[in-house]
Amino acid sequence: MRRSLVIPLLAAVLAAAATAGVGVASDQRPAHRGGDADTYSVGLWADVPYSDVQKTTGVPNLVADMNQSRLAFSVHAGDLKSGGSTCDDSVYYDFKASLNTLRAPAVFTPGDNDWTDCDRPAAGSYNSAERLAFERKVFFDTPFALGQRKLRQQVQEKPYVENRRWTRDGVTYATLNVQGSCDNLCDVAPDPAEHAARTTANITWLKAAFAEAYRQRSAAVMIVWQANPGFDASDPTRAPLRDPRTLAQTDGQPDGFQDLLLVLREQTVAYKRPVALVHGDSHYFRIDKPLLDSQGRRVENFTRVETFGDNAQNGNNDVNWVKVDVDPDSREVFSFQPQIVPGNRTAVPAG
Repeated sequence: MRRSLVIPLLAAVLAAAATAGVGVASDQRPAHRGGDADTYSVGLWADVPYSDVQKTTGVPNLVADMNQSRLAFSVHAGDLKSGGSTCDDSVYYDFKASLNTLRAPAVFTPGDNDWTDCDRPAAGSYNSAERLAFERKVFFDTPFALGQRKLRQQVQEKPYVENRRWTRDGVTYATLNVQGSCDNLCDVAPDPAEHAARTTANITWLKAAFAEAYRQRSAAVMIVWQANPGFDASDPTRAPLRDPRTLAQTDGQPDGFQDLLLVLREQTVAYKRPVALVHGDSHYFRIDKPLLDSQGRRVENFTRVETFGDNAQNGNNDVNWVKVDVDPDSREVFSFQPQIVPGNRTAVPAG
């Protein structure tokens, strides 16, 4: 009698569990299984080297500091040179050599100083499209990141081979070619057609990153691009000013980012788990939550991280990096720590 009651009860429990599983899948919510992922650390940096002293002293000091930290990988969010220096071939090869001194895999995504701004006379009056093609050849000719340890990445179809994606222990990462200086819509030789095609590719890749995160049941997503797109009307650091609800730019300048930001917001809100956007561009280290939804409510699972970058007041200032401790089984997944490189300190207390 007891056995005859247990069997139907067990069947009911299993049926309920199966139904719950179907419900989660149909809602497309990520369902990372806790307790089975390792913790690890990631290094973030950008917007250096901008000077000879940064190239010969600052960056080697930073690399040595990263190499002591046993990172899973690092990501440089673009700008391997200043906007006023030449875009000669040797600049790219030299920076590639620097990346290859990192023991951990070294990921790189282009910056505006690397190609969109190369048409400036001070940068050598290059053709921007040619410089991007050259950068793709130098840095993105294989499906692997740079550095001394291999990291195989998923690669977007040509020509957008700089857009990369990978998953590590329950977290999905992706890079996108999104540029400061209006994303190639302003400056010396704007190229609206190039911008439009690349934005379409970036949106496709962004959606694919979230789709991969759902498939992998990832605990979080991290997106890395170069530009500071601006999020509201209060940013004093060279970012575009925009309406935080519509994400439309309000300062009268060409808006290269609204369409991408709308998709990022839509995907982040739907994903529900932590999403971090890492960028450089405006050279102002910060970690905040500037994204609002269309009703003006804080998107609480979104975090913006801006890396350190060159400070024009001192040729070796702010050559530092951000350490990310990643725990896929924790509630927030990412924790961020600024890393001031001892050899690069410039503000030394008296005495």
